[in-house]
Amino acid sequence: MRFNVRGENIEITPALREYAEKKIGKLERYFEDSVDANVNINLKYYNEQDSKIEVTIPMTELVLRAEEHNQDMYAAIDLVVNKLERQIRKHKTKVNRKFRETGAPKFVFNNNVPEGNASEEEDTQELVRTKRFNLKPMDSEEAILQMDMLGHNFFVFTDAKTNKTNVVYKRKDGKYGLIEPQV
Repeated sequence: MRFNVRGENIEITPALREYAEKKIGKLERYFEDSVDANVNINLKYYNEQDSKIEVTIPMTELVLRAEEHNQDMYAAIDLVVNKLERQIRKHKTKVNRKFRETGAPKFVFNNNVPEGNASEEEDTQELVRTKRFNLKPMDSEEAILQMDMLGHNFFVFTDAKTNKTNVVYKRKDGKYGLIEPQV
């Protein structure tokens, strides 16, 4: 893992950097091979009552992301690591179950995840961000898992069976919906 630690309204001390890298680096034990990923850690300090940590780990088949608020930055780091561990265990259980059934190899990590580009339109409706990403073949259940891990309301993916672009989304009643293209 390669760490990119940034601070907003806070000076990143060597002790704080070392603590964050050590704690988040322990997540590698959940993977068979060493993780080749850029770990983005953003530490924010608002006031004496609130600080925030955001951690994003982009990989080929998965983006791990968690954030946590706490008065103590070290406690926030511990809490965010716990969230990431839960995400990894949940995803790894599902992946292992699926690959036992299909016999496919386990996923490989990749640090070449495209980042979003900001652009603007001169029209009355303003486009504030554009994201580009590869659509991974998966089933709707795996897409829902990815959407929940990212904390988004929807997720675009390629259906592994039909090879068509689909969208899963979270409904207001807490259930999930699927949008499929009509032929």
